Amino acid sequence: MLLDRTNLPRTGTSYKFTTAAGQHAGVVAHRDGRRELVLHGPHGVTGTIALTDTESRTVAELLGSPTVVDEVPHLAVVDLQAVHIPVAASSPYDGRPLHDVRARASIVAVLREGRTIDAPSGDLRLRHGDAVIAVGTEPAIDELRRALT
Repeated sequence: MLLDRTNLPRTGTSYKFTTAAGQHAGVVAHRDGRRELVLHGPHGVTGTIALTDTESRTVAELLGSPTVVDEVPHLAVVDLQAVHIPVAASSPYDGRPLHDVRARASIVAVLREGRTIDAPSGDLRLRHGDAVIAVGTEPAIDELRRALT
């Protein structure tokens, strides 16, 4: 499924999509963490559902959300990737310290409740809803992704 992403100045980002069945919907991701699920009918918007940041992550997990990877172009030269990996509720590392995570990729930051914890210590305990920012080769990133989800 293709997403049409549009920057909304001073608001956030709009993502619109069409399902295989031809249904139209979208999500508005506000800068403050709120999300709105927008349902479209043949004559425009038919309804919206407002979700908090936590609610949107929970719904995304229930729907089997894919990991979104934003690439940093110049890293491709040295065969590295920088990725964003959410910590799933089902992760064996939920509630465990970062130093327990054994992977070849480097975790360079943890995103938690709208904050960025850069260069996190090994004592930091991961929580459902966190996301890690990691750098590594594709096999190392895949290994870390499998461990955290």
